[in-house]
Amino acid sequence: MSFPHHRPRRLRTTPALRKLTAENRLAPADLILPAFIREGLTEPSPITSMPGVVQHTTDTLKRAAAEAVELGVGGIMLFGVPQVRDARGTASLDPDGVLNKAIRDVRSEVGDALVVMSDVCLDEFTDHGHCGVLDADGYVDNDATLEIYARMAVAQADAGAHVLGPSGMMDGQIAVIRQALEDAGHKNTAVLAYAAKYASAFYGPFREAVDSQLKGDRRTYQMDAANRREAILEVELDLEEGADMVMVKPAMSYLDILADVAAMSPVPVSAYQISGEYAMIEAAAANGWIDRRGAITESVLGIKRAGADNILTYWASELAGWLKES
Repeated sequence: MSFPHHRPRRLRTTPALRKLTAENRLAPADLILPAFIREGLTEPSPITSMPGVVQHTTDTLKRAAAEAVELGVGGIMLFGVPQVRDARGTASLDPDGVLNKAIRDVRSEVGDALVVMSDVCLDEFTDHGHCGVLDADGYVDNDATLEIYARMAVAQADAGAHVLGPSGMMDGQIAVIRQALEDAGHKNTAVLAYAAKYASAFYGPFREAVDSQLKGDRRTYQMDAANRREAILEVELDLEEGADMVMVKPAMSYLDILADVAAMSPVPVSAYQISGEYAMIEAAAANGWIDRRGAITESVLGIKRAGADNILTYWASELAGWLKES
Protein backbone atom coordinates (compact mmCIF):
# COMPACT_ATOMS: atom_id res chain seq x y z
CA MET A 1 0.00 0.00 0.00
CA SER A 2 1.08 3.55 -0.62
CA PHE A 3 -0.23 7.05 -0.01
CA PRO A 4 -2.55 7.87 1.77
CA HIS A 5 -2.20 4.68 3.83
CA HIS A 6 1.48 5.46 4.40
CA ARG A 7 2.22 8.94 5.67
CA PRO A 8 5.64 8.89 7.35
CA ARG A 9 5.03 12.46 8.49
CA ARG A 10 2.52 11.16 11.05
CA LEU A 11 5.44 10.25 13.32
CA ARG A 12 6.96 13.74 13.02
CA THR A 13 3.98 15.84 14.06
CA THR A 14 5.07 16.79 17.59
CA PRO A 15 8.37 17.01 19.50
CA ALA A 16 7.16 14.31 21.90
CA LEU A 17 6.29 11.95 19.05
CA ARG A 18 9.62 12.56 17.33
CA LYS A 19 11.41 11.85 20.60
CA LEU A 20 9.40 8.66 21.16
CA THR A 21 10.24 7.29 17.72
CA ALA A 22 13.88 8.40 17.51
CA GLU A 23 16.12 5.56 16.33
CA ASN A 24 19.25 6.88 18.03
CA ARG A 25 19.77 8.84 21.24
CA LEU A 26 22.70 10.60 22.81
CA ALA A 27 23.42 10.37 26.50
CA PRO A 28 26.12 12.09 28.56
CA ALA A 29 27.67 8.70 29.31
CA ASP A 30 28.35 8.24 25.58
CA LEU A 31 30.77 11.17 25.60
CA ILE A 32 34.51 11.37 26.31
CA LEU A 33 36.22 14.72 26.90
CA PRO A 34 39.72 15.14 25.41
CA ALA A 35 41.76 17.46 27.66
CA PHE A 36 45.23 18.98 27.41
CA ILE A 37 47.57 19.85 30.27
CA ARG A 38 50.74 21.84 29.68
CA GLU A 39 53.67 21.70 32.04
CA GLY A 40 54.67 24.97 33.70
CA LEU A 41 51.44 26.93 33.21
CA THR A 42 50.12 29.07 36.05
CA GLU A 43 46.94 29.98 34.15
CA PRO A 44 45.04 28.06 31.48
CA SER A 45 46.19 28.95 27.99
CA PRO A 46 43.51 29.36 25.28
CA ILE A 47 44.01 27.44 22.04
CA THR A 48 43.36 30.06 19.37
CA SER A 49 42.26 27.63 16.65
CA MET A 50 39.86 25.87 19.04
CA PRO A 51 37.77 28.61 20.71
CA GLY A 52 36.65 27.51 24.16
CA VAL A 53 39.37 24.84 24.54
CA VAL A 54 42.46 25.47 26.69
CA GLN A 55 45.72 23.95 27.76
CA HIS A 56 45.02 23.29 31.42
CA THR A 57 46.92 23.80 34.63
CA THR A 58 46.69 21.07 37.24
CA ASP A 59 43.93 22.91 39.09
CA THR A 60 41.82 23.69 36.03
CA LEU A 61 42.19 20.13 34.74
CA LYS A 62 40.93 18.75 38.04
CA ARG A 63 37.99 21.15 37.91
CA ALA A 64 37.18 20.09 34.35
CA ALA A 65 37.23 16.44 35.41
CA ALA A 66 34.99 17.14 38.41
CA GLU A 67 32.56 19.06 36.19
CA ALA A 68 32.48 16.14 33.75
CA VAL A 69 31.48 13.85 36.60
CA GLU A 70 28.69 16.20 37.67
CA LEU A 71 27.37 16.28 34.11
CA GLY A 72 27.46 12.52 33.70
CA VAL A 73 30.19 12.46 31.03
CA GLY A 74 31.55 8.97 30.48
CA GLY A 75 35.28 9.58 30.34
CA ILE A 76 38.20 11.96 29.92
CA MET A 77 41.18 11.43 27.59
CA LEU A 78 44.35 13.15 28.77
CA PHE A 79 47.14 14.61 26.63
CA GLY A 80 50.29 16.09 28.14
CA VAL A 81 52.53 18.85 26.79
CA PRO A 82 56.01 18.80 28.40
CA GLN A 83 58.44 21.68 28.78
CA VAL A 84 61.43 19.66 27.54
CA ARG A 85 61.46 17.34 24.53
CA ASP A 86 64.10 15.10 23.01
CA ALA A 87 64.46 12.71 20.09
CA ARG A 88 63.16 9.70 22.06
CA GLY A 89 60.41 11.41 24.03
CA THR A 90 61.91 10.36 27.34
CA ALA A 91 59.71 12.78 29.33
CA SER A 92 56.85 10.43 28.61
CA LEU A 93 58.41 7.84 30.94
CA ASP A 94 59.00 10.12 33.91
CA PRO A 95 56.63 9.12 36.74
CA ASP A 96 56.49 12.81 37.67
CA GLY A 97 56.21 13.98 34.05
CA VAL A 98 53.30 16.11 32.95
CA LEU A 99 51.02 13.34 31.69
CA ASN A 100 51.67 10.75 34.38
CA LYS A 101 51.23 13.38 37.09
CA ALA A 102 47.99 14.53 35.44
CA ILE A 103 46.64 10.99 35.52
CA ARG A 104 47.33 10.76 39.26
CA ASP A 105 45.84 14.19 39.88
CA VAL A 106 42.64 13.44 38.00
CA ARG A 107 42.26 10.03 39.67
CA SER A 108 42.72 11.68 43.07
CA GLU A 109 39.98 14.17 42.15
CA VAL A 110 37.36 11.83 40.66
CA GLY A 111 38.38 8.33 41.67
CA ASP A 112 36.38 5.79 39.67
CA ALA A 113 33.46 8.15 38.96
CA LEU A 114 34.93 9.00 35.56
CA VAL A 115 36.84 6.71 33.20
CA VAL A 116 40.33 8.19 33.10
CA MET A 117 42.03 7.57 29.76
CA SER A 118 45.48 8.59 28.58
CA ASP A 119 47.28 8.92 25.27
CA VAL A 120 50.07 6.43 24.64
CA CYS A 121 52.04 8.17 21.92
CA LEU A 122 55.32 10.03 21.56
CA ASP A 123 54.33 12.93 19.32
CA GLU A 124 53.82 15.37 22.20
CA PHE A 125 57.15 14.38 23.72
CA THR A 126 59.57 14.25 20.77
CA ASP A 127 61.51 17.21 19.46
CA HIS A 128 60.71 16.11 15.89
CA GLY A 129 56.99 15.67 16.49
CA HIS A 130 56.66 12.13 15.17
CA CYS A 131 54.79 9.38 16.99
CA GLY A 132 57.89 7.24 17.27
CA VAL A 133 61.67 7.31 17.29
CA LEU A 134 63.53 7.94 14.04
CA ASP A 135 66.21 5.82 12.44
CA ALA A 136 69.32 7.21 10.74
CA ASP A 137 67.31 7.94 7.59
CA GLY A 138 64.59 9.85 9.43
CA TYR A 139 62.07 6.99 9.07
CA VAL A 140 59.94 6.11 12.08
CA ASP A 141 61.40 2.89 13.51
CA ASN A 142 58.39 0.73 14.30
CA ASP A 143 59.99 -1.85 16.59
CA ALA A 144 62.20 0.56 18.51
CA THR A 145 59.09 2.66 19.14
CA LEU A 146 57.20 -0.34 20.50
CA GLU A 147 59.77 -0.76 23.25
CA ILE A 148 59.05 2.78 24.46
CA TYR A 149 55.28 2.38 24.12
CA ALA A 150 55.45 -0.64 26.42
CA ARG A 151 57.22 1.40 29.09
CA MET A 152 54.87 4.36 28.60
CA ALA A 153 51.85 2.12 29.02
CA VAL A 154 53.11 0.68 32.28
CA ALA A 155 53.99 4.16 33.59
CA GLN A 156 50.48 5.40 32.80
CA ALA A 157 48.88 2.34 34.35
CA ASP A 158 51.05 2.82 37.44
CA ALA A 159 49.75 6.40 37.59
CA GLY A 160 46.17 5.14 37.65
CA ALA A 161 44.77 5.28 34.12
CA HIS A 162 41.73 3.07 33.68
CA VAL A 163 42.12 2.92 29.90
CA LEU A 164 45.17 3.44 27.69
CA GLY A 165 44.81 4.86 24.18
CA PRO A 166 47.72 3.84 21.93
CA SER A 167 47.38 6.30 19.04
CA GLY A 168 50.66 5.99 17.14
CA MET A 169 49.56 3.43 14.51
CA MET A 170 52.68 1.30 14.94
CA ASP A 171 52.30 -2.29 13.78
CA GLY A 172 52.01 -4.64 16.75
CA GLN A 173 51.51 -1.90 19.33
CA ILE A 174 48.49 -3.48 21.03
CA ALA A 175 50.18 -6.86 21.55
CA VAL A 176 53.32 -5.29 23.00
CA ILE A 177 51.36 -3.00 25.33
CA ARG A 178 49.02 -5.78 26.45
CA GLN A 179 51.93 -8.04 27.31
CA ALA A 180 53.76 -5.26 29.17
CA LEU A 181 50.65 -4.54 31.23
CA GLU A 182 50.20 -8.21 32.08
CA ASP A 183 53.84 -8.56 33.08
CA ALA A 184 53.55 -5.49 35.32
CA GLY A 185 50.42 -6.79 37.05
CA HIS A 186 47.99 -4.41 35.36
CA LYS A 187 45.65 -7.10 34.14
CA ASN A 188 42.57 -4.90 34.59
CA THR A 189 43.89 -1.89 32.66
CA ALA A 190 41.95 -1.70 29.39
CA VAL A 191 43.32 -0.76 25.98
CA LEU A 192 41.42 1.43 23.54
CA ALA A 193 43.13 0.88 20.20
CA TYR A 194 43.24 3.76 17.74
CA ALA A 195 42.72 0.99 15.21
CA ALA A 196 41.74 2.98 12.11
CA LYS A 197 43.50 6.31 12.40
CA TYR A 198 43.86 8.20 9.15
CA ALA A 199 46.40 10.78 8.01
CA SER A 200 44.03 13.75 7.92
CA ALA A 201 44.11 17.42 7.00
CA PHE A 202 41.71 18.05 9.88
CA TYR A 203 44.28 17.57 12.67
CA GLY A 204 45.66 21.09 12.30
CA PRO A 205 44.26 22.70 15.46
CA PHE A 206 45.38 19.70 17.56
CA ARG A 207 48.96 20.46 16.49
CA GLU A 208 48.57 23.86 18.16
CA ALA A 209 46.97 22.28 21.21
CA VAL A 210 50.01 20.07 21.85
CA ASP A 211 52.59 22.55 20.51
CA SER A 212 53.59 19.97 17.91
CA GLN A 213 57.15 20.10 16.59
CA LEU A 214 56.22 18.07 13.51
CA LYS A 215 57.89 18.78 10.20
CA GLY A 216 56.48 16.85 7.26
CA ASP A 217 53.63 14.40 7.76
CA ARG A 218 52.72 11.01 9.22
CA ARG A 219 51.64 9.25 6.07
CA THR A 220 54.10 6.36 6.47
CA TYR A 221 52.22 5.13 9.52
CA GLN A 222 48.74 6.69 9.64
CA MET A 223 46.23 5.31 7.13
CA ASP A 224 45.65 6.60 3.62
CA ALA A 225 42.33 8.44 3.27
CA ALA A 226 41.63 6.51 0.05
CA ASN A 227 41.45 3.14 1.81
CA ARG A 228 38.33 1.53 3.25
CA ARG A 229 38.93 -2.23 3.37
CA GLU A 230 42.30 -1.72 5.06
CA ALA A 231 40.51 -0.32 8.11
CA ILE A 232 38.90 -3.70 8.75
CA LEU A 233 42.30 -5.38 8.57
CA GLU A 234 43.71 -2.90 11.11
CA VAL A 235 40.77 -3.52 13.45
CA GLU A 236 41.03 -7.29 13.11
CA LEU A 237 44.74 -7.20 13.93
CA ASP A 238 44.17 -5.06 17.02
CA LEU A 239 41.40 -7.36 18.21
CA GLU A 240 43.68 -10.37 17.79
CA GLU A 241 46.33 -8.55 19.81
CA GLY A 242 43.98 -7.93 22.74
CA ALA A 243 42.26 -4.58 22.22
CA ASP A 244 39.35 -4.10 24.61
CA MET A 245 37.87 -1.30 22.49
CA VAL A 246 38.64 0.09 19.04
CA MET A 247 38.50 3.59 17.58
CA VAL A 248 37.98 5.25 14.23
CA LYS A 249 39.64 8.65 13.84
CA PRO A 250 38.65 11.14 12.46
CA ALA A 251 34.87 10.79 12.59
CA MET A 252 33.36 13.33 10.20
CA SER A 253 34.93 12.30 6.89
CA TYR A 254 35.09 8.63 7.87
CA LEU A 255 31.52 7.75 8.82
CA ASP A 256 31.58 4.95 6.24
CA ILE A 257 34.60 3.46 8.00
CA LEU A 258 32.88 3.84 11.35
CA ALA A 259 29.79 2.05 10.07
CA ASP A 260 31.94 -0.78 8.66
CA VAL A 261 33.80 -1.21 11.92
CA ALA A 262 30.65 -1.03 14.04
CA ALA A 263 29.07 -3.76 11.91
CA MET A 264 31.90 -6.22 12.54
CA SER A 265 33.35 -5.33 15.94
CA PRO A 266 32.60 -7.58 18.92
CA VAL A 267 33.93 -4.88 21.27
CA PRO A 268 32.82 -1.27 21.89
CA VAL A 269 33.62 1.17 19.09
CA SER A 270 34.76 4.75 19.70
CA ALA A 271 35.00 7.64 17.25
CA TYR A 272 37.00 10.84 17.70
CA GLN A 273 35.40 14.10 16.57
CA ILE A 274 38.70 15.83 16.01
CA SER A 275 40.00 19.36 16.34
CA GLY A 276 39.39 20.40 12.74
CA GLU A 277 35.76 19.30 12.95
CA TYR A 278 35.37 21.33 16.13
CA ALA A 279 37.10 24.37 14.65
CA MET A 280 34.99 24.42 11.50
CA ILE A 281 31.69 24.37 13.35
CA GLU A 282 32.87 26.99 15.85
CA ALA A 283 34.09 29.26 13.04
CA ALA A 284 30.89 28.94 11.03
CA ALA A 285 28.78 29.59 14.12
CA ALA A 286 30.88 32.61 15.11
CA ASN A 287 30.18 34.08 11.66
CA GLY A 288 26.45 33.51 12.06
CA TRP A 289 26.38 31.01 9.20
CA ILE A 290 24.95 28.08 11.18
CA ASP A 291 23.11 27.50 14.44
CA ARG A 292 25.85 26.49 16.88
CA ARG A 293 23.89 24.30 19.27
CA GLY A 294 21.97 22.61 16.48
CA ALA A 295 25.10 21.92 14.46
CA ILE A 296 27.01 20.53 17.44
CA THR A 297 24.18 18.23 18.44
CA GLU A 298 23.55 17.04 14.89
CA SER A 299 27.22 16.39 14.21
CA VAL A 300 27.64 14.22 17.30
CA LEU A 301 24.33 12.44 16.71
CA GLY A 302 25.52 11.62 13.19
CA ILE A 303 28.57 9.87 14.65
CA LYS A 304 26.33 7.94 17.03
CA ARG A 305 23.99 7.00 14.16
CA ALA A 306 26.93 5.66 12.16
CA GLY A 307 27.63 3.17 14.93
CA ALA A 308 29.84 4.70 17.61
CA ASP A 309 29.22 3.42 21.12
CA ASN A 310 31.11 6.39 22.55
CA ILE A 311 32.42 9.62 21.10
CA LEU A 312 35.43 11.74 21.93
CA THR A 313 34.40 15.35 21.44
CA TYR A 314 35.64 18.67 22.76
CA TRP A 315 31.99 19.58 23.37
CA ALA A 316 31.48 16.62 25.73
CA SER A 317 30.74 18.62 28.87
CA GLU A 318 28.74 21.34 27.13
CA LEU A 319 26.68 18.81 25.19
CA ALA A 320 26.14 16.72 28.33
CA GLY A 321 24.70 19.81 29.99
CA TRP A 322 22.28 20.31 27.13
CA LEU A 323 21.24 16.67 27.22
CA LYS A 324 20.55 16.88 30.95
CA GLU A 325 18.44 19.99 30.38
CA SER A 326 16.29 18.21 27.84
